[in-house]
Amino acid sequence: MTDDIVDRIAEVTPELDAVRRRRPITREQLQASFDALFRPVSTEHVSQAERELVAAFATGLAGAEDPTAVFYAARAQAADAQRATVVLAEAAQAATTGPFGAYTELGLQAENTDGARYVPVEAVATAVGERLAAALAHTHLLVFRPREASGADLGRLLDAGWSTDGIVTLSQLVSFLAFQQRVVTGLRVLAAAGLTAENSDSESSEEEAA
Repeated sequence: MTDDIVDRIAEVTPELDAVRRRRPITREQLQASFDALFRPVSTEHVSQAERELVAAFATGLAGAEDPTAVFYAARAQAADAQRATVVLAEAAQAATTGPFGAYTELGLQAENTDGARYVPVEAVATAVGERLAAALAHTHLLVFRPREASGADLGRLLDAGWSTDGIVTLSQLVSFLAFQQRVVTGLRVLAAAGLTAENSDSESSEEEAA
């Protein structure tokens, strides 16, 4: 069995390992993406603490008991305990269901849905800094209302001190975490369903585990 981040979060069994080995490219790319985002060559545009704190917030929106959220919460607390406490509390309060939002394209307005929007209050912005507060608001936008993302949202990040390269990294981070979280959830569902060596070759199991 390999030792990668998804395996560790999901507590992959030998049977699930066999399923994951049937998608070796996906497995390798997931780990490579984690390495690029969380073990970067440079943190010039997004600091290591910011990466960990955004990850804790993004995954925490699924609930504090989610295994991926638990993993990143611990990393955030190790990186910046004071701000992590605030960020994790914000994730718990900002959790909602989605995706939702308003389409900007003509003809799609009938499919618009509404839900809770997250804007850090002044006390939170003071506690974590305007730059991170803006990143948290943008993360919530990307997780729950991606259809509403616009140039104005990017402008708010720029105004808060984010560079163009930093914004790209932030977006990549949120996208990666969403996929990683789905993979971990799928693997744990398979494990809970009692996946065995005898049925681990089913096509549905392979697709579920990504």
